[in-house]
Amino acid sequence: MPSIKPFKAIRATPEKAAHVISRTYQDYGAEELEAQLKFNPFSFLHILNPGYKYSYEITGEERFNLVRNRFLEFREENHLMKEDAPAFYLYENKDPHHEYTGIIAAASVDDYLNDRIKKHEDTLSHKEVLFKDYLKIVGFNAEPVLLTYQDDASIDEITSQIKKKLPDYHFYTTDFNQHKIWAITDADLIQSIESIFSNKEKLYIADGHHRSSSSSLLAQELGEQNDSYNHFMSFLIPESQLNIYEFNRLVKDLNGHSKESFLMQLDQYFRIQNRGLEIYKPSKKHHFSMYLDGDFYSLYLRKDLYKIDTPLDDLDTQMLYDLVLQPILGIADLRNDGRIDYSYGKSDLLVMKDKIDRGDFAVGFGLFPATVQQMKSIADANLRMPPKSTFIRPKLPSGLIIYEFENE
Repeated sequence: MPSIKPFKAIRATPEKAAHVISRTYQDYGAEELEAQLKFNPFSFLHILNPGYKYSYEITGEERFNLVRNRFLEFREENHLMKEDAPAFYLYENKDPHHEYTGIIAAASVDDYLNDRIKKHEDTLSHKEVLFKDYLKIVGFNAEPVLLTYQDDASIDEITSQIKKKLPDYHFYTTDFNQHKIWAITDADLIQSIESIFSNKEKLYIADGHHRSSSSSLLAQELGEQNDSYNHFMSFLIPESQLNIYEFNRLVKDLNGHSKESFLMQLDQYFRIQNRGLEIYKPSKKHHFSMYLDGDFYSLYLRKDLYKIDTPLDDLDTQMLYDLVLQPILGIADLRNDGRIDYSYGKSDLLVMKDKIDRGDFAVGFGLFPATVQQMKSIADANLRMPPKSTFIRPKLPSGLIIYEFENE
């Protein structure tokens, strides 16, 4: 059964926490990133982008070593502090549209390797090795793996009781998010939480497949030196709180087809309606949006012509690959073919339209989001989704709670 444990976190000092934490590095556009680095000396982005101090672009091992240096500087300057005792952390995040509450804990690499933590996505070996090397050099992990579990009344009761107390942190950030953290250090409470999770059959990775895989590689290399390498930081939330969004697909060319022949190929498996400039967004699975040559189209699967034998066959991203991307557009390798790109965003269909109108791509496909049940069914069947099948929230800010590897 899965095991989780408390750990001695590094965390932002309370008076600086709102200034230290940052969104995931990739979330920032160039101008916003520059503004954060220029005007906020406390931002965790200075650790993640250490070359800014020297106005110098740094990559590879040189960057990893400087990340480590910036991290130590933040410790020395008391922007970050280390806990005296191991703790779980209850984290609540509220934005104008959603609320998330979960437990930050150390999950077991052994559970990951023995399939008590279930996966639904494949990983790229070169990215696994790269991030493993990064963790080894910098000595910490600032982004937890998002794990989910079936809603549990016992955990809900514990979190409800903890929330009646004043949080250790309570602050707002400029993206209209409210953050609260309670450090859970009571021995009886820790034991109760550990016991509840140990009685679960399995946990599921919602987001962070490369992070968990890289942690397993690091454990195989250094796990005998210290037990901290045999665990990875995780954020555990009930599955009812997951929000899954779609990743849309853009393709650079029609693989030699004319517009007319391409539409005729699609007609084999889809009912096609030209909607002109009406922005069509799919409202249920097996419905697709397409933008081609200045027009939006709706594509509805002809269900009698597509055989569904496994949970993966029922997934829209797999269906699009099986019926369109591979046989018609000639894209066999979704991870490495430079002719395909992926996008997500609140106005993503408009962004997709703009990129195609500019001539950057020839055609784009909008999809209906996968469900939690689809994700679980695919993981339980030991199958793997195509890359970029889900965009999942919540995504925790960097620098809020940090897992440090011990070398003593």
